[in-house]
Amino acid sequence: MKNLMLYLLLMACVPVVAQETVSSVQLDSYLIDSATKKVGTLHLVNKTGNPVFQLKGAGRKSFEIRNGNELYWKKTKQPDRNAYDITVTDGATSADFRILKNQFHRNKVIAHRGAFKNTGATENSIGSLKHAIALGCEGSEFDIHMSSDSVPFIHHDPTIDSITIEKTSSATLAKLKLPNGEFLPTLDAYLAAGVKQYTTKLIVEIKPSVISKERAIALTRKVVAAIYKHKAQAWVDYISFDYEILKEVLRLDPYARVAYLRGDVDPGKIAADKMFGIDYNSGVFQKKPEWITAAKKNNLTINVWTVNDPALMDWFLQQQVDFITTNEPELLLKKINVH
Repeated sequence: MKNLMLYLLLMACVPVVAQETVSSVQLDSYLIDSATKKVGTLHLVNKTGNPVFQLKGAGRKSFEIRNGNELYWKKTKQPDRNAYDITVTDGATSADFRILKNQFHRNKVIAHRGAFKNTGATENSIGSLKHAIALGCEGSEFDIHMSSDSVPFIHHDPTIDSITIEKTSSATLAKLKLPNGEFLPTLDAYLAAGVKQYTTKLIVEIKPSVISKERAIALTRKVVAAIYKHKAQAWVDYISFDYEILKEVLRLDPYARVAYLRGDVDPGKIAADKMFGIDYNSGVFQKKPEWITAAKKNNLTINVWTVNDPALMDWFLQQQVDFITTNEPELLLKKINVH
């Protein structure tokens, strides 16, 4: 009975919007292809019939729908922008999207918890994110836990200053200061900072709960809802050590880019479950280099963590992996420029 009461209390904190999908109108890409001008294909999730999609919003004049469900950017007399906000409706429901010109770096470098080691910033701070952006990293990774009253915060460990995040209120956590003087950031604050730029991806790691599987799923729903609230889909890739968390992300957003971290699942199964890629520790790939080949065969992206050794960086560059997560982004960027 006690466990049942706890479960009911936790589920009451889950936003209603996330019980099915964030929206029944979904888009499978948010970036303008520079060659074809195509953005992506519109889909109707959990509904039947043949939808007639229409555009609304301030940016609608810069786009058109072709073949019934394909979204394209079109040149207009209006000045080009980095981002366009549009609303798509099927007549019954609608969804807001932010479409970007594709200016993201393509250099494989993912700053682990931001760029902190050589910058003086605290890991997982907004400052470390800004340093990763300034360096020109392709992505900046950060970790998310949830307070006792269901507010997502950015921190790596489940505890901070001997305080367990999941057992502490957001009011208390918001008063905690990091070594660099910043307050412990909420996910809302972090995303607000991240979407002000258009060159570095945001690599969202959703942490498993130290309390229950139900809280992990509740956190996942909070995270996806926050990303939709900030229209940050174009910036975001999701990662987690918890396979069920990633499956929940895909249930909420079938076209999200998700990658698994733990390193105990064959690339074939990852592909069968329609995930974006694998994101395994360097030791996993050293013991099973055939998984690199298998991932490529299954059209999965390959990220490797956390690679700080120069020789190991060289080996993974030779293997032509897609991303390398590191505490030494400055060093890896130099190597990338040489290669």
